[in-house]
Amino acid sequence: MTPEGKLGLQPIVKYRNVSKSYGSTQVLNNIDLDIYPGEKVAVIGPSGSGKTTLARMLMTLEQPTSGTIEVNGEMLWHQEFKGRLIPAKEKHLHRVRSNIGMVFQHFNLFPHMTILRNVTEGLIHVQGMSRTEAEERAIEMLDKVGLADKVKEYPSKLSGGQKQRVAIARAVVMRPKVMLFDEATSALDPELVGEVLAVIKDLAAEGDMAMLLITHEMDFAREIADRILFTDGGSIIEQGTPEQIFENPQSPRLQSFLSRFRQNWLMGGMEQVSSSVE
Repeated sequence: MTPEGKLGLQPIVKYRNVSKSYGSTQVLNNIDLDIYPGEKVAVIGPSGSGKTTLARMLMTLEQPTSGTIEVNGEMLWHQEFKGRLIPAKEKHLHRVRSNIGMVFQHFNLFPHMTILRNVTEGLIHVQGMSRTEAEERAIEMLDKVGLADKVKEYPSKLSGGQKQRVAIARAVVMRPKVMLFDEATSALDPELVGEVLAVIKDLAAEGDMAMLLITHEMDFAREIADRILFTDGGSIIEQGTPEQIFENPQSPRLQSFLSRFRQNWLMGGMEQVSSSVE
């Protein structure tokens, strides 16, 4: 749902004047961004445009150089003390971060734990749930991603697509208010991408969680997102509905990006046809 459809609701995520630098290199430049409850926001752009850094700061993997990020009405990287903002203490950071679920390019599953235990660990040790209740919720979630029959398996027995679906189940089972997907399919073989995108699409259709999706899958972004951001040079250059972004891009930089993408896609398609003929 677009912000226009969220009138009267407060954003679940707010970026205000957020910048990020590594030494003299400016990666993000004064970002202002609101994400609303239930809204699905996809971020596209060339490599090095700042889109992954945008997500990593919300994941608390990178700290902003300046500006503030707010989640569910509370500062993420800061807290108020005697009327002024100070850097957040770890306890505060951990509590606010609990509103956020994360799925990375690489699955980060615990290799020595069964699939069921991978999914229940957070429920038991973070949310304090009993093992019985945690396992019930975990099995329900694994069923939703098509892996209820794998609960006793170990990650080494699963395909890449199956591992990523477990990683999604592990994040979503915590019932976060915001889900982040950082190029969730980029580490997968092409034939496994579809099964993971289908799971994300099903979760998005439920409409409960806000989602921030960093992706190079243009068709997927177009299908799933309420709003698409195009980043380049550390700034949000253009944003709008999928129809606005893909059918009527306004900025020359977005027009050029989409033109290059379409050209690469056509060349890839031609190479696949050529290889199949050979």
